[in-house]
Amino acid sequence: MFDNDKRIVMTLDAGGTNLVFTAIQANEPVVEEIRIPTDSQNLDNCLENIIDGFSQVKAKLTEEPVAISFAFPGPADYPNGIIGDLPNLPAFRGGVALGPMLAEKFGIPVFINNDGDLYAYGEAIAGFLPKVNKKLEEAGSPRRYKNLLGLTLGTGFGAGIVRDNELFLGDNSIGGEIWLVRNKISPNDNIEENASIRAVKREYAKLAGINIEDAPTPKEIYEIAKEEKEGDKQAALSAYEILGEATGDAISNAVTLVDGLIVIGGGLSGAAEFFMPKLLNEMNGCFNKSDGSKLPRLVADVYNLDNDEELEKFIKGNVKEITVPYTDKKVKYDSSPRIGIGISTIGTSKAISIGAYAYALNQLDK
Repeated sequence: MFDNDKRIVMTLDAGGTNLVFTAIQANEPVVEEIRIPTDSQNLDNCLENIIDGFSQVKAKLTEEPVAISFAFPGPADYPNGIIGDLPNLPAFRGGVALGPMLAEKFGIPVFINNDGDLYAYGEAIAGFLPKVNKKLEEAGSPRRYKNLLGLTLGTGFGAGIVRDNELFLGDNSIGGEIWLVRNKISPNDNIEENASIRAVKREYAKLAGINIEDAPTPKEIYEIAKEEKEGDKQAALSAYEILGEATGDAISNAVTLVDGLIVIGGGLSGAAEFFMPKLLNEMNGCFNKSDGSKLPRLVADVYNLDNDEELEKFIKGNVKEITVPYTDKKVKYDSSPRIGIGISTIGTSKAISIGAYAYALNQLDK
């Protein structure tokens, strides 16, 4: 969408430990990343570090940037650039007008969004969505997808929704807060308690009979499941299967309302081979009704687009010709509603950067 755009946007990836700054042009970074400690306990220091980071980026540019656009933790009034009380950045309390401060300092528009939203937007602009549509086009299929549910599985469980190239934010800037969906595995908890790094570690520790403090990292648990590292293989496999069942249930609830492609990123996405079968089984499963009959969980069939056989079925669909009543004319009819799911190929960080860049330019063009 903006592959050849010459405008430059300065961006930031804000975390509890570090602030990582860069600038994007034509969907690619044009300066090396600049890292500055966040200083999450002291508001003045944190704000000065943010200003300093963007100042350093601007000094490295050969052209003037047209905007600042970045992801920042919520809760926040994102359209107005005001940050609320942040759990992992305790210096932010009572409402901090971060966007207006940066606009005043640098004299250019400032756009702030949630990282899950920008991730989804980046995948819709230059990642999963155009990739799938290109495969459909190359196969001669008339089918095209316009909607995307982007999910991040890592420290937490985040989501973003894109509808026809437009990011859906909601009236309170809290659209796509999937981490608060009810947890199938533990119904009194929210889904993030079984869809996160801490969840995988906790389940492994419980099944392996060890203390949570001694639990290996999710990457190590993945290696144990692959028999590349010593440990309890069955506990490792089960930890990821529980993740798959829990997330499959939550994603089913979300995609019922969104009806679009699904892409998964984040640190845990690398273990997809172990959680995806359970996730798909959940999404393609059934409700058991009180009369003993079954009702499909979703109207659409869900296909794993990282599997060649399923990708082929997804692209083919079930196209046939039907006769128009009272005429001799025929029209093509695809009787197979379907949804594709896959793992990000461009990576979460790049998708967020592209999303921030595209969001800023899209807003400026309006």
